[in-house]
Amino acid sequence: MTLTRRDLLKLGAFTLAGANLLTSPAFAKTPGKSSLMGGRFFTYVGFVRVNQIEARRDKNVGEDEAEFNTPDQMQLQRDTFGEAFPGGRMTWAVSWEALTDKREQYVQVRKMLAGFHQDFGDEITFLPGGYFAPMYNTREEINQALHEGLALIGEIVGGGYRPKSVVAGYMAAANLEYLAKHEGIHVCQGNIWSQHGIDNGDGDGAVSYPYYPSTEHFLKPAQGKSDFIDCVNLDGWTCDFLSARSNGFSHGNSRLGLGPIETIYNHGLELGIQEQMHTTALHYDDGFSRNGFAWLTAIWEVSLVRLPGIIPSLTQYGQTVRQRWPGVKAVTVGEFGEAWRAQYPDNKKWDYQFDELGSGIEGSDIDTEIYWFMNREFRLALTRNREPNSRWQVIDFTRYDLPASEPQDAGPSKTVREWSLMNEINQKRTRGAQDDPRPLTELSESNQALIHKHYPKLFRPIPPPK
Repeated sequence: MTLTRRDLLKLGAFTLAGANLLTSPAFAKTPGKSSLMGGRFFTYVGFVRVNQIEARRDKNVGEDEAEFNTPDQMQLQRDTFGEAFPGGRMTWAVSWEALTDKREQYVQVRKMLAGFHQDFGDEITFLPGGYFAPMYNTREEINQALHEGLALIGEIVGGGYRPKSVVAGYMAAANLEYLAKHEGIHVCQGNIWSQHGIDNGDGDGAVSYPYYPSTEHFLKPAQGKSDFIDCVNLDGWTCDFLSARSNGFSHGNSRLGLGPIETIYNHGLELGIQEQMHTTALHYDDGFSRNGFAWLTAIWEVSLVRLPGIIPSLTQYGQTVRQRWPGVKAVTVGEFGEAWRAQYPDNKKWDYQFDELGSGIEGSDIDTEIYWFMNREFRLALTRNREPNSRWQVIDFTRYDLPASEPQDAGPSKTVREWSLMNEINQKRTRGAQDDPRPLTELSESNQALIHKHYPKLFRPIPPPK
């Protein structure tokens, strides 16, 4: 049985795809000269809270975690991160209750956060609504929470401090626009890539790397100036692309990857690190050669530090990563987002591509290859079995050039769980025959034409896998 974060609170060698057309030099990119290009980045977030999901100011969902969000636990987490990535800077996200709780424990917690910024350059920022603010709050309520939460962060750190990012789990387009226009913050961890059928909200449909969101929908990259929001939208947890096909637990845990519960706690230290290194390598090796930079990210709740194997895994992971890729940069969410923003003033030129063979762990099927293409106009995922004469099948084709709309506001008496962006074909396969995998040539002529405009070589014969 696999466990989610909610379940736990009720309890006290990687391989690259073989050479083929898709891995030819024509699909690789040459790193350029900037603080982003040519870099391998890791953003690590510690989340301090009181209740597991502080859904609204007047509503908590889940368990009280105060006993696990202590100064000692925070110091252990910071010390371990420092050992794993010497000189690295991490981000601390703080909930509303943790910012306002008058108990001495949280008074000390807030003093420690200010010290972490002063001593290490860590970013201290606000997290509204326990990852799921849009599922429980109106957009106006979220804007108010952002304004008041960021003001408290500034008071805690002092010296006119202002974070460069907000950590949010999910963030509606109107709230991302508010951050940019009224709070002067242009980076937000505002989507949980591929999440559907797990935890307290659904939001599949985005690209997995940074993008500027559209005013129509936070999961849709802006198509031009008229719908452009100047707030870089980032994923919160890097996942194994093959496991991420799962709808919740329909084929293993969809969140398998860098997540500490899904990967380390559920599989043990040895197998968990193996999966984490598999996920890391598909970005830092093959993905790096294709995209010109590579990025991994994870959020660790402070309450997780107490669980067996979690803290040792961070030490081992960091040491292993640095041995294999010595130049890895552990930076804050704001630093990474601003570096990307400096490189890309809009969504016109980024074109992300990822190729993975499964690890053999849980839903990461060892006999399956997945290839993702992500650009401003669409995302496209192809899979095939590694048997001779196996054909590529489209498992996801999400068009971003089509109109999109978000749900109406949630509120005090209304929860809105579903925020996904699904149109042509979706990897979660929740809509019956519409989501059945099919060859590229069985898509509509207009869809084929759009794909051909970006990737014409996909329509040529592809040699069988080795």
